[in-house]
Amino acid sequence: MIPNSMRARDRAYVVHQQTNLRSFEDEGGLLITGGDGVYVVDDEGRRYLEAMAGMWSASLGFSEKRLAEAAHRQMQTLPFYHVFHARGHEPAAELAEALLAIAPCAPGAEPMARVMFHCSGSEANDTAIKLVWYYHNAIGKPAKKKIIGRVRGYHGSTVATASLSGNATMHAEFDLPLPIFRHTENPDYYRFHEEGESEEAFSRRMADRLEELILREGPDTIGAFFAEPVQGGGGAITPPARYFELVQAILKKYEILFIADEVICGFGRTGNMWGSQTYELRPDMISCGKALSASYQPISALMLTQRIHDAMLDQSAKLGNFSHGFTFAAHPVACAVALETLRIYEADDTLGHVRAVSPLFLEALSRFRDHPLVGDVRGVGLFAGVEMVADKATRRPFAPEWKVGERVQRACMGNGLFVRSIVDRIAFTPPLIIRPGEIEDMAARFGAALDEVLADLEGQRAAAQ
Repeated sequence: MIPNSMRARDRAYVVHQQTNLRSFEDEGGLLITGGDGVYVVDDEGRRYLEAMAGMWSASLGFSEKRLAEAAHRQMQTLPFYHVFHARGHEPAAELAEALLAIAPCAPGAEPMARVMFHCSGSEANDTAIKLVWYYHNAIGKPAKKKIIGRVRGYHGSTVATASLSGNATMHAEFDLPLPIFRHTENPDYYRFHEEGESEEAFSRRMADRLEELILREGPDTIGAFFAEPVQGGGGAITPPARYFELVQAILKKYEILFIADEVICGFGRTGNMWGSQTYELRPDMISCGKALSASYQPISALMLTQRIHDAMLDQSAKLGNFSHGFTFAAHPVACAVALETLRIYEADDTLGHVRAVSPLFLEALSRFRDHPLVGDVRGVGLFAGVEMVADKATRRPFAPEWKVGERVQRACMGNGLFVRSIVDRIAFTPPLIIRPGEIEDMAARFGAALDEVLADLEGQRAAAQ
C-alpha cells in the first residue's frame, strides 16, 4: 500500500541518521517545510526557534536570499566541474584565496598555505587523518601512525573519523574504533574536577594524562592529536583555563601534529572568526565546514601549512600522483555560495553582531543556574551548554534510564524550540544572526520546558515512594 501523506512516505522510505530507528518506525517524526530567519516551520504550520542552527551550522538562518541568488548565478554559468587531473575552476580558486586570507595564525605559528575542499566535516577530517600518515611516510617517520582524540570528542561519521571520535555509542556494533586510534581524557571541568581543584590545576592534570598516554604508547608512534576548540558533540564544552597552552607544549615536545577541528567553531561561533583565535591554537591543519556556506550548500575545507604541503609535493613526485579526491569536492555551486557567505559575514559585520549579542545570550542561559534541574551553564560567543543534574551539591547525574536530557529536548520541541540533548547536557548554537528579542524568546521557551520536566520528574518520584 502506497503511503498517503508525506510524513508517512518519509517514515516508509528514509533511513534517518542519529535516530532510534525502531522508535521512528513506530512513531514517525517531523517534516520541516520552510524557514524564516532563526525560525523553521513544519508541515502543519508550527514554528520553532532553531536554537541549534540546524546542525550547529545554519549561521545566517533559513531565509538568506543572497545565498540562493549566488547558487542560481553559478548554476547558470558552470553547474558542475571537478578539481581532478590538474583541472579547476574560478570559484574554487577564489574561495581558497579568501579562506587563506582570513585563516588564523597565532604569533610564532606557521600560517596556513593550501586548501583542500570536501563536502562535509567528516570528509575533511578523514582526509586530515590520511595526510598525517602520508606526511610521516614522506619525512621518513613511518612509525608515527597512531592518532589521539579525546573522550566525547566528535570529528565525523566515516570509519576513521568515528574511530577518532571518543563516543562509545558511535563505536558500538560498528566494530570501532580501529586499533590505531587512542583517546585521552575529556577536559570537562564541571563534570570531572576534583574537590577544590582550580581550572588551571585541572588542565595540568589533563595535560599530564595526555603525556602519560604518549609515553605509554611511545612518542615515536604518535602521529597527531585532534581537538575541537570547543567540544560540540561532547556537549558544548569549553576548555578550562590554560588547557590548550599546556597540551600544545606537549605536542611540540614530542613532534606530534596538531589538527584543529573548526567544523563547528569556525566563522564566528566563538566570537572570533576561528576558535583557534579564541584559544590561541597553533595547528598544523585546520578543518572547517558547516558555517563556511551557512550550510546552504554541502562544503568543507582542510587548510594545511606549507610544511605539510611540501611533503605532499615530494611524495606526489615520487609516486607520480597524489591519489586522493572526491567527485563533488570543490563543487562550483558550493564554492560560489561559500564565497558569498564570506562576503556577507564581512558586509554585515557578523562578528560584531555576535560579540554584541553574546553577553545577552550567555546571561539569558545563566539565569537557569538556579533552576532545580540545572547544575552547570557555560559557553562562549553563541555556543553554550546547560547540564542537568540530580544533585547540585555533589554534581550527581541523573540515572541514565530517566533520560532527562531527552525529556528536556522533547519538552523544548513541544514549546516550539529546537535544542540538542547530549546525554543530560543541552547544547545551544543558534544562528549567528539571532537578535536580542529572539534570545529572550529562546530563554522563555527553554524555561517553560525545564519547568514541565521538573513537574514530571517530581510526579515520577512521588509515584515511586
